[in-house]
Amino acid sequence: MEEMKLESILLPGIDPQRPIVIAGPCSAESEEQVLETAKNLASKGIKIFRAGIWKPRTKPGGFEGIGVIGLPWLKKVKEETGMYVATEVANKDHVFEALKAGVDILWIGARTTVNPFAVQEIADALRGVDIPVLVKNPVNPDLELWIGAFQRLYGAGIKRLGAIHRGFSSYDKKIYRNLPLWHIPIELRRRMPNLPIFCDPSHIGGKRELIAPLCQQAMDLSLDGLMIESHCNPDAAWSDAAQQITPDVLDYVLN
Repeated sequence: MEEMKLESILLPGIDPQRPIVIAGPCSAESEEQVLETAKNLASKGIKIFRAGIWKPRTKPGGFEGIGVIGLPWLKKVKEETGMYVATEVANKDHVFEALKAGVDILWIGARTTVNPFAVQEIADALRGVDIPVLVKNPVNPDLELWIGAFQRLYGAGIKRLGAIHRGFSSYDKKIYRNLPLWHIPIELRRRMPNLPIFCDPSHIGGKRELIAPLCQQAMDLSLDGLMIESHCNPDAAWSDAAQQITPDVLDYVLN
């Protein structure tokens, strides 16, 4: 594979030392919840705030995100805390709305990465835009499909790319929500040595008590950063409550 000439995903003011931490709730639920969580995280030194605006769900009927009405809340986070903000996009309309709202970092979720047509649509919508784009691994352990997503984005001129390892779906739910299969991100690092790789311990573990040991494993394997789900009141979260931690617990995990 021809080596991609990638550019740094680091934004001004972000410490290049490991780990680069992105944190925030699984879903934006209300302006109050978003701002309270963001301000608490900012007080712990977190510079990048994440929140899901659109949430692809396995089955219909569940909470699928607050939608575009939540984007001004992210803008308010930037204004009141100085944090950068990140959200997931799954189609060109999401891209358009996120860019219009001034979102700083986009990521493509595991359910989207499996669909080359969807990834290409996002890549085409981002053509000519200079913004960091992170790509989660596909739900199934298919390294070529993951690499193909980066190639599609790079082919559209997007050079500030990063990967998010969030584990792989399995019927075996004894320990992890998604099996880590660490050899796959390790092989991705071998194949694409200039690509930053983040670990998402929230989705791998599925339980908040697994976040700390998974973070340590990721750092032991020299991954570049962490994306951790953090909520001001995790037990009341509208999605993925069991795998979210408070900003105070996050600070303890990182220190």
